[in-house]
Amino acid sequence: MEYTPKMKTEYRERICKALMEEFGYKSTMQIPRLQKIVLSRGVGDAVADKKLIEYAMDELSLITGQKAVSTVSKKDISNFKLRKGMPIGAKVTLRGEKMYEFLERLIFSALPRIRDFDGIKANGFDGRGNYNLGITEQIIFPEIDIDKVNRISGMDITFVTSAPTDKEAKALLTHFGLPFRKGK
Repeated sequence: MEYTPKMKTEYRERICKALMEEFGYKSTMQIPRLQKIVLSRGVGDAVADKKLIEYAMDELSLITGQKAVSTVSKKDISNFKLRKGMPIGAKVTLRGEKMYEFLERLIFSALPRIRDFDGIKANGFDGRGNYNLGITEQIIFPEIDIDKVNRISGMDITFVTSAPTDKEAKALLTHFGLPFRKGK
């Protein structure tokens, strides 16, 4: 038997039906899908210390189970001693099975570990059906060993959906189980 992530099965069996009823789609092809999840982290201090990029890449790889790549600056900024082509961040793009596995770990084990957690902000939509979530501490992920962390830093998580509107994207992510704050 082939392994399928729980969230993927959940999407096919429950979420698709719920979205069809909620928005009255005529075809199953209209139902919004989660296309990819991108985790990115800017490391501004990497201008002075190149090791910080490697730490960021290692942590993102550990969290996602997929190798991270470094991102480079696009232009020179003299005030920050930044040259074009210098590594200044790290990112990972998740698709398919790994995307659903990460989503499950995020919802059920990482987000509940945030101190004083009352849900995620609902104002991170971009107008085209994508959602951005900022996390302030990477230590909320169980894969990260707190004793080996050299510095606490955050990251951005972007959920790219095929939804044409923010309302449909929010409904999709809510059905997946992302805990949006009530009334905000």
